[in-house]
Amino acid sequence: MPKFAANLSLLFTELDFLDRFAAARAAGFDAVEFLFPYAFEPRQIAARLQRYGLELALFNFPSGDWAAGERGIACDPRRVDEFREGVQLAIDYALELGVPRLHCLAGRRPPRVGVERAHATYVDNLRHAAGECRAHGLAVLIEPINDRDIPGYFLTGTRQAAAIIDECGADNLFLQYDIYHMQRMEGELAGTIHQYLPLIRHIQLADVPGRHQPGTGEINFPYLFRLLDELGYGGWVGCEYVPQGATVDSFAWLKKAQEAMHGA
Repeated sequence: MPKFAANLSLLFTELDFLDRFAAARAAGFDAVEFLFPYAFEPRQIAARLQRYGLELALFNFPSGDWAAGERGIACDPRRVDEFREGVQLAIDYALELGVPRLHCLAGRRPPRVGVERAHATYVDNLRHAAGECRAHGLAVLIEPINDRDIPGYFLTGTRQAAAIIDECGADNLFLQYDIYHMQRMEGELAGTIHQYLPLIRHIQLADVPGRHQPGTGEINFPYLFRLLDELGYGGWVGCEYVPQGATVDSFAWLKKAQEAMHGA
């Protein structure tokens, strides 16, 4: 059975952010992830991780003005200095919070910036980020995201991500595989996971359509969970979905999966 982390940016949103850590522990999670920690002092988050015995699996580099719709700046040649300042800020937080991996959102390709220039900027920024993070034992992850939810997003496919990782040549640069996004973009989930497992260091899930909890859509999650076990995947699977109904009621899929595992 894979091990699951609660995404506190999408789950328990009926609570204030700092109260979601207790809710995740009460729901049986051993780890959490979230988009960004930067609205809080590191000590505030660290105290809750320690109090509730939670591991922090992942968070993102600063990614521009999120409230205004920006979804990363790593491929924007006009914002390289801003990106690199954000890398250092993320490292500072990572060291205080004990997180082993950071996600770099590629962002939308800016207007009047060609594909080749955006690609070159992204690769240069990833090499910089990987080098800075390597010095502290941190991994950097990149995640293909579907361009229906985020039109114009630069990184949209698993093969594209793998090629960029190879081009960067950094031994601490890996793939974050999101089941929801890749079902929308590619399908062939099982075959893709099997092919690219050596590059995958984090997985996230939500069902299609709607980005709700497993069991609300078309994806055969029990099959995928068995596959991850068979392949020996030992990383976290982040529950990055929008609950259909109350958050606590959305965990019926998890209880069913756990019962199936114990009954096997």
